Amino acid sequence: MFSKSRAKFIQQLAQKKLRVQHGLFVVEGHKSVHEFIQSGYTPKELYVTTDTSFENHEATVVKSHEMKSLSHLKTPSNALAVFTMPSPSTPQQTDFILALDGIQDPGNMGTLIRLCDWFGVKDLVCSHDTVDCFNPKVVRATMGSLARVGVHYVDLPHWLASQKNYTTVGASMSGTSVYETSITTPTILVVGNEGQGLSDAVASQLQKQVSIPRYGRAESLNAAMAAGILMGEITRIQTIQK
Repeated sequence: MFSKSRAKFIQQLAQKKLRVQHGLFVVEGHKSVHEFIQSGYTPKELYVTTDTSFENHEATVVKSHEMKSLSHLKTPSNALAVFTMPSPSTPQQTDFILALDGIQDPGNMGTLIRLCDWFGVKDLVCSHDTVDCFNPKVVRATMGSLARVGVHYVDLPHWLASQKNYTTVGASMSGTSVYETSITTPTILVVGNEGQGLSDAVASQLQKQVSIPRYGRAESLNAAMAAGILMGEITRIQTIQK
């Protein structure tokens, strides 16, 4: 049932400390909410306007001004759900894992999660100073892909040191061209902070550092763009090796 006090609480879930305290996060938009439900998430609260519905899930129908009081958006969507955060888990032993070292921009984070979903990468491992994946801006940017990608926050240098079965590769402008480097399966690709790149502690645990050759005059690539190119190339190499 809609109430002003509940609307205030949902608004406050934009703050990480309250998300962590209550173990809840917010998803907005019919498509994104549907993606989470289809992936096995059950909404604790579900609010919709009169022009949408979700089969087998009871929803509270609200007016447009009420949805605006719930929403984290300037222009609210037609659906909003509150979900329970998944329990912490261990990354699966798969052929390809993406790791992030201090990524700060929510848009980049959301795009990186979508890239994992696109390439079938099941796990995204993040340093503790990487932006929270349940940040509302990140959730929106994932367009529902967060429902299918496991995101794990770890002591990244320590975790990399323990991954003896993997080839650990870092993205670096000073690295060897990815097109001229031998990369064996299974692989962990590490992408660093947007401005500072890989931290020294993480770089010291990597077996290789690779770059994307520049043929034009652009100074640099967006972190998510670079990750997409490298993920595509590593996936191609892994396909050939199989």
